[in-house]
Amino acid sequence: MLEFKNISKVFKNQTIINDISFTVNKGEFVVIIGPSGCGKTTTLKMINKLIAPSSGNIYLEGKDILKEDTIKLRRNMGYVIQQTGLFPHLTVGENIGLIPKLEKWSQDKITKRTTELLNMVGMEPEQYVDRYPFELSGGQQQRIGVARAFAINPDLILMDEPFSALDPISRSQLQDELFDLQQEFKKTIIFVTHDMDEAIKLGDRICIMQDGNILQYDTPENILKNPATAFVEEFIGKNRLWQQPEFIKAKDIMITEPIKTTGSRTIVQAIEIMKSNKVDSLLIINKENKLEGLVTLKDIRKNKVGSVRLDTIMEKEVKTVNLEESLIDILNRMNELEIGFMPVLDDNLKLVGLITKSSLLNVLSNQYIKQEVED
Repeated sequence: MLEFKNISKVFKNQTIINDISFTVNKGEFVVIIGPSGCGKTTTLKMINKLIAPSSGNIYLEGKDILKEDTIKLRRNMGYVIQQTGLFPHLTVGENIGLIPKLEKWSQDKITKRTTELLNMVGMEPEQYVDRYPFELSGGQQQRIGVARAFAINPDLILMDEPFSALDPISRSQLQDELFDLQQEFKKTIIFVTHDMDEAIKLGDRICIMQDGNILQYDTPENILKNPATAFVEEFIGKNRLWQQPEFIKAKDIMITEPIKTTGSRTIVQAIEIMKSNKVDSLLIINKENKLEGLVTLKDIRKNKVGSVRLDTIMEKEVKTVNLEESLIDILNRMNELEIGFMPVLDDNLKLVGLITKSSLLNVLSNQYIKQEVED
């Protein structure tokens, strides 16, 4: 939907943006983040032509925006800034209806749309439509700013640190509300912030900038797991992944070589395998490495005949997890089922690992020790 192609910006012989290229897909929530002066706001303002690039092209729906009518372009984009940008001499209703009025909508249509938008951002129309901005709290003003950005139902909404001046509670509430709105209406949103927590909470993808360059443009999960540079790792925080347990997957914490065997093995052989590997259970697989069952030392003790095959005594109903399941879900399931281990399967139902309570404890304790050393 939106493409930056070799964009540079030079101002007074200083390079502000250095030959950046990236794309934003339709319906995607992209967060641009970086330290002060990295070029993130400049990048955003190029999209609605508040700042012109020195070189390169920006395409919106395949059309070069530099060749498009500026006024028409801006009216078809929502724009929310930190200071809300509300006109103090206009009421809430007049602020929301400003662009529709310029687009020559009928008053009935404007009134209906204003009512819809106030309801959308959780503000009672009858209570707020005739108020002025100075009569509202900072959080309420930003809600009106968001409502106005949605006024003519644009496909693209630009947001420049819209919540940074708010108190933490209001900020968190508005982040949740914006996320829900984007999920419901699937608008393309480009959001600038300097707060990594906010970026992770909101973005489908995050663009990390430094000195006018894009250092990494990826999903929050991939950035947390595989920071592209030392600066990115430092900027996001070395231990941040462990502060976002929903991004920690089974594949990140599993035992990658669980002790396994086939069902054709006998009890005597199973005991020997257990003894040599110091385990009290065996995962039973077939030739395709697909999990067929589980044999524990308890199962073996019930059967005195050493020549009995494992596939005749194994438990066939084994609770498993997919390698993409999160740490939180795994812990919850293990607690609910009151079990101490779960085999990990891939999408083809092949055995790829094992998670046990002891292995989880080992991983978590090692991370705690690592954090203590670094602190």
